[in-house]
Amino acid sequence: MVTAIEPLLREQLIDRRQKLEIAARGFIEATEIAHLLAEIDEALRRMELGTYGLCDFCKDPVETERLIANPLTRLCIDHLSPKEQRALEDDLELAAQIQTGLLPLPSQKIDGWEIAYHYQPAGIVSGDYCDLISSDDQSLLFVLGDVSGKGVAASMLMAHLQAMFRTLISINLPLEEIVERASRVFCESTLPTHYATLACGKANTSGGIEICNAGHLPPLLLRHGAVQAIEATGLPVGIFCNEHFSVNRFQMEKGDTLFLYTDGLTETRDGAGSEYGVERLSALLLSNGGLAPKALLTTCVDEVDAFRVSSSLADDLTLMAIQRVL
Repeated sequence: MVTAIEPLLREQLIDRRQKLEIAARGFIEATEIAHLLAEIDEALRRMELGTYGLCDFCKDPVETERLIANPLTRLCIDHLSPKEQRALEDDLELAAQIQTGLLPLPSQKIDGWEIAYHYQPAGIVSGDYCDLISSDDQSLLFVLGDVSGKGVAASMLMAHLQAMFRTLISINLPLEEIVERASRVFCESTLPTHYATLACGKANTSGGIEICNAGHLPPLLLRHGAVQAIEATGLPVGIFCNEHFSVNRFQMEKGDTLFLYTDGLTETRDGAGSEYGVERLSALLLSNGGLAPKALLTTCVDEVDAFRVSSSLADDLTLMAIQRVL
């Protein structure tokens, strides 16, 4: 049932089989290797039958990220043994701790700017990307994005993306070149099904803003009692290895606020199935434009929590507010 990534998994299985056959040469008894070879042959057979990627017990699809990690996986999470469940839970808790350690300080004041963010995974780990980085020229770089997929696989891709951006930002490249290089490396080092939407921006000490929006939801600029959307300037990162990006530039004045968010906000649904949407978000921003970033985010999260029919999130939720205070 796995379609988009099945050719890649097939290649992994065949490559693994060839290496095991080489390893088995010269051994009269290679019981464990023979067992692994039989597992690989069975996985390839199930690919031919169209049953690969289905749980042996319930016949539901096995989680994609687990198949990528181990193409021989045959059970979905719900049908792991208690011991396997505990091991998985331990791994997830460790991944969550590592991910939390990668986040910047939740609120900052720097060179005429006040910034705050809200980062809330739907599960133990998140596929959303959020970062704030001070550069050598005293400007502040901000990134907010959403990696394709969910769970541990998405969180690992998020960490990979963050490492790339922090490395590229440290060498003071133009903003569009940072995103282009990150997109190229991401494209070349991940599966074709993996990509990320993101808005990468730079705020300088004089109030100038640059934003490169790679297929992400348009950031909203709140100024003079109106909300303006900053549209995308390119495709998501990782779609094409040679994608080019451009930058939007504008000036922010005292009291102006730039609001960035992931689709965990606008795609939240109420009991009738209606999405929260950009219109409700814009109305909330207009009604609370005088609030400081941290208070604005708290107000937004409270309203979305009241709007949502379920007590739990359906998707990761990340918000960022950047306000000019000088």
